[in-house]
Amino acid sequence: MNEQKNAGKESLLSTVNPSKAITKLAIPATLALLAKAVYNIVDTAYIGMLGSDIALAAVGVTLPLLLIMVSVENIFAAGASVLAGRQLGAGEKEGANKTITTIVGFSMLVGIGLCVLGIAFMDPLLTAFGADSEVLPQAKDYAFWMFIAALFNLPAQSLNCAARAESSVKISSVAVIAGAVLNVILDPIFMFSWGLNMGVEGASLATTISQCVTFVILLWFYFGGRSIIKIHFKYFQLSGKLLRQVISIGIPTAVIQICLAVATSLTNVAAKPLPDSNLIIAAYGVVQRLVLIGCYVVMGFMQGYQPVASYAFGAKNEERFHKSVKFALKGSLILTAAVSLLYILLAKPLILLFNNNPMVVEFGKWLLISQVALYPAFGLCYMMTITYQTIGSPKMGVFLSIIRQGLFYVPFILILPKLFGVAGIYFSQPAADTLTLLMCIFLIKPMKKTASQNMLKDA
Repeated sequence: MNEQKNAGKESLLSTVNPSKAITKLAIPATLALLAKAVYNIVDTAYIGMLGSDIALAAVGVTLPLLLIMVSVENIFAAGASVLAGRQLGAGEKEGANKTITTIVGFSMLVGIGLCVLGIAFMDPLLTAFGADSEVLPQAKDYAFWMFIAALFNLPAQSLNCAARAESSVKISSVAVIAGAVLNVILDPIFMFSWGLNMGVEGASLATTISQCVTFVILLWFYFGGRSIIKIHFKYFQLSGKLLRQVISIGIPTAVIQICLAVATSLTNVAAKPLPDSNLIIAAYGVVQRLVLIGCYVVMGFMQGYQPVASYAFGAKNEERFHKSVKFALKGSLILTAAVSLLYILLAKPLILLFNNNPMVVEFGKWLLISQVALYPAFGLCYMMTITYQTIGSPKMGVFLSIIRQGLFYVPFILILPKLFGVAGIYFSQPAADTLTLLMCIFLIKPMKKTASQNMLKDA
């Protein structure tokens, strides 16, 4: 029975029309990521119910740390997913087994390191990301359990990406959704006075427990022999060559998250000298969590695209690869345009879901509109980054992952708020997105040409 199911998964990657295959894989992947977004959204909503702008600001300053940890996850998970996908396309199942087993094991070791270092250096890290003496105590309460969660999140993300590579998206969805539902249940129990009365710390602890459950479900799937890719101790090989290969592929995806973390922290820092700085930071924390939902929509679509493209590239099927690229380009632009329109139309009511302070709502409304005004820039840039990862051009992938929130956004956020106050924060993202769109449009044709050349090179 398992063999029949696995054969069906492989046919989805190899013979089904690329647009249908991508859509079939993308829908459950997107639902899983949206469920994942529930962690942050539910935490933020419940924290808003505490009636404390300081508590909301405390969660806001932890966001860069969360994004950094996600970026570390993605270095290994995204790299392993692409490499394993190529190996499956080339008929090298043994190689895929070794890749995933090794990366899952190594992710556990890295998770331990992140947990220990994060807890040890919590104070200076949070201060650097915008926490003042008033915000710091609650920020530490929230960050502590976030670092504990790294023990489960890193290997879980690697298992998730393995499921993506072999098109086992159903188990990935089940695992993430189960964790999200549990988080919704546990949050109020841990946070409020009628329960354990842990406040901000309770929200973070609930999330950590829920993420542990996601990890356990994925372990059950892989160690139960239900997958194409097999995880077993005999496949674990702590190979420097393999790690370098995976890291070189995964770095572009990680860099996107790192740049977002830097951009978020610099925005918090830019807000600190302004009047009502804690209210701006609180509003920005809400906005970034809303924007993450939009990011997850695009990322879910790309999680449908990447295994199809990786398999076609590994199999040297140029026609199928380029059909996948064409569909992904159109899809990323349509999805981001839809997200942009929805957020602009509903900006104020969305902020009101988390906070009813009139000033927080006003700041949040304009911050949200500014973040998504030219959101297709993110969709196009992310799609092209994933493609360059897939075709073995990591340098271009790194370049594209840097430009939007690194190369372009950083100078604007450092300069414009000093000149125009909070309006400078509003204008920074649209300015960066304009330049990003122009750069990506210019690079579309070279990307397709490079893909064809690399397939011939590897043939």
